[in-house]
Amino acid sequence: MSRNNRPHTPDGRYLVSKGVLKRCTDPMLDDKSRRRELKALIRARMSNNHTAARTAKEALGEVGAVWWTDGAPDVSGLAPSETAYADWWVSLSEAQRKMGL
Repeated sequence: MSRNNRPHTPDGRYLVSKGVLKRCTDPMLDDKSRRRELKALIRARMSNNHTAARTAKEALGEVGAVWWTDGAPDVSGLAPSETAYADWWVSLSEAQRKMGL
């Protein structure tokens, strides 16, 4: 399933996959940089190079230092119901929540 089909938090910081929050790519990345890092990530995964994959994910803003500046903590890996996104999560339809499981 595509990342675009998964529920995204209202602030755009996370998507829900396998029942947990996963950090989205930094929306401030320019298209050229984003494409370059996505290609690097794909190459790293194909060659099973975990270090290169981690580096690409850091450049995309999906791991490592957060890309937002308001001081909100990173809640990646937690179920939405265990975070400040709990009300948003329960407001989704059952079909929408299923897309994130």
